[in-house]
Formats: sequence, structure tokens, C-alpha cells
Amino acid sequence: MEIRWLEDFLALARTRHFSRAAEQQHVSQPTFSRRIKLLEESMGTTLINRQTLPLSLTPAGEVFQELCERITRDRIAALDAEASARISVGSTQGLFSHFYQGWATEMGIAERLQLNLTATNWVGEQFLDALESGECDLVLCYWHPDLPWGDRLASDKFQWQTIGREALVPVSIANEQGEPRYRLPGTNEQPVPLIAYHSRGFLQSAIDGHLQRGKLPANLLPLNENTQSASIKALVKQGFGMGWLPKRITEKSEQFGRLVRAGDERWDVPLEIRLIRLSDARSDDILNLWKQLET
Repeated sequence: MEIRWLEDFLALARTRHFSRAAEQQHVSQPTFSRRIKLLEESMGTTLINRQTLPLSLTPAGEVFQELCERITRDRIAALDAEASARISVGSTQGLFSHFYQGWATEMGIAERLQLNLTATNWVGEQFLDALESGECDLVLCYWHPDLPWGDRLASDKFQWQTIGREALVPVSIANEQGEPRYRLPGTNEQPVPLIAYHSRGFLQSAIDGHLQRGKLPANLLPLNENTQSASIKALVKQGFGMGWLPKRITEKSEQFGRLVRAGDERWDVPLEIRLIRLSDARSDDILNLWKQLET
């Protein structure tokens, strides 16, 4: 028996009206009526008394309704249990889009994880706040030594693993000759228009620290601040300025010539990709997964 038939029957038992039930199930009334008839034929009994207004259930139909409701409750409970058993991951949007799925699949842990989609709205330090408050079990984020709140990770409260490497690459839209329209380092008279990251995020402090340590004399004119790499990429591709993007995000665009480097490798900013958890893990499942990743 198809689950769809049970859902059809419950819709009809609630509404006691074929047209309203068909509308709830997003099918035409003739199709819905045929499905109810097939259900009755498979059961070998009449479930609906069609001679009353509104429709009523036969004694067999009332028993079947109780059975369907119990199956539905058990199904929902099983789905809830499966969801709660998964380990919740908060990920930055860039890593969610271009790293998370491939990494989780390669490590064989994708089925044990559940992404917290609200995390794509968190900024910087809010990821650690969410970890402490229990909004997620793990945090997947970029990391570098110039984070203004990076000392929080040095406390005994957190543990972390470096699971990947990344580099921020300066890119610009190309001109007709295939050269970058905006090229580093720029001059005092003609600074390079920059689509920057938000100062509270993970990446702008990495760029600033790298330029300072490398004594790279960049003349930049910030035009805009964004928390998401995808937003910066969109503005760079529209020709508003140059920006630093994670290399994974630029690879496809560079391949098709839509984005080109705005500076050589000296301007590339190294990053770590870290997975972070609370030292006092909330479940054995988290500890077991952590040990699996360590080995």
C-alpha cells in the first residue's frame, strides 16, 4: 500500500468532502476519487459512506483512520528522532557552498551531519556564540592568526581540527585585452576600487594582516562591505571593483575568463579551514565522529 493513499484517506477523513480533500492533496477531484477507490479495492472493503452529507466513514473506515493516524505519528516520531540524532553543523556560506558537501562525502560522514541553515546569517564571532549556546554542535569556518577575537579559541572551552587549506585570491573582471580592469597595487592618484568584506566577518582582517606583514603598498578605495563571498563575487563580476575571493570560488570563473587575477601570488592570503567543537562535547556521537576525523 502506498503512503500516498494513507495521506489521501486522512485528508478525506478530515474534510469529509472529496473536492476539498483533492485540493489539499494538489490533485484533481477525479484523480483523487480514483485513488480512494483503489485504496478501498486493495483493502477489500468500503471505507467511505458516500450516501451521507457530509461524507462519513464506515466502521471499517473508522478503524482504518485510527491505523493511519498511528502510522503517521510513528513516522513523524521516527523522522524527528533521526534528525535529533544528527550532529548539527554551523558553516559559513562560502564553505557551505564550495567545500562542505564534498568534504563530508569524502570523509563518509554526510549522513551523520545536519546543516543549520540559519548559520548562513551569522557573522564572525557569532559562530562561537552559537556553539556555546547549543545552536549547533560543530562550526566549520575559515581561520587565520589575525582574527580580532581569535584568542577565544585558545581557551580550554574549544577544540579544533584543521581540515583544509584555502587562499584568498585578488580578482577583477577582465578588459577587452584579457587584462584585469582593476590591478593592484593602484596609486594615490588612482586607488583601486575595492569590494570589501565586513569588518566583523572572518576574512577582512586576514587581508589587512597579510598586506601589513608583507609590506604590500596597496592603494585601495573601499566601495562596499559584504559578509558573503558570493555577494562580493557578484559585484566584482559586474565590474564595480576588485575583491579577494576564496580560490575555490574563483576557479570556474577563471577557467571561462570572466574573472582574472588582479595581482600576483604575493597578494594571495592563506587561510585554514577549521572544524570547531566545545571541549565538553554534548554527546558521545560528537566525540566518536571527532576521533574518526582525527585518525
